[in-house]
Amino acid sequence: MRVIAGKARSMPLKSLKGRDVRPTTDRIKETLFNILMPEIPGSRFLDLFAGAGAIGIEALSRGAKDAWFIEKSKDACAIINANLEFTGLAEDAHVLGRDVSDGIMELNGKGAFDVIFMDPPYGKGYGPSILSLLSRTDLADEYTLVVLEEDLSDDFAEGDVISGFEITRIKQYRSNRHIFLKREADK
Repeated sequence: MRVIAGKARSMPLKSLKGRDVRPTTDRIKETLFNILMPEIPGSRFLDLFAGAGAIGIEALSRGAKDAWFIEKSKDACAIINANLEFTGLAEDAHVLGRDVSDGIMELNGKGAFDVIFMDPPYGKGYGPSILSLLSRTDLADEYTLVVLEEDLSDDFAEGDVISGFEITRIKQYRSNRHIFLKREADK
């Protein structure tokens, strides 16, 4: 696992070990950031279920103003911090070692993010519940782009509007997909 582009280009990142770990491949990360690139420079980026922090670190490397990482695993938080120090991107990063729901509530009141990326454990149904929680905070406004990564076997993307958000795009890969959402316009 490595940083694909930007200030920290080609720098290797540490990863967690174990069966449940599924770091985003370089190819999928590159495709994702090709889509996100207009949103990244100068953005506030929120990485939920951050794992080793590779997505938020990629955003910082490509010019995000700051990035927040929420991850409840202490081991993962230690790896995120090590990766941030190694890449020289720690100054613009904030790591919250909390459950994602608790972290969202802690950040509520601090304003909207430009991009929110979430990669929850597959098959647990976290996507809709986290979107519902986000819809009740100020972290996502009508300009925020939310990206949910899910397994192809998950059925989240079946509807058009989910918890105050509407799907604007779906990018499917071999085994997973990215669902791009925006806040539903007030009627």
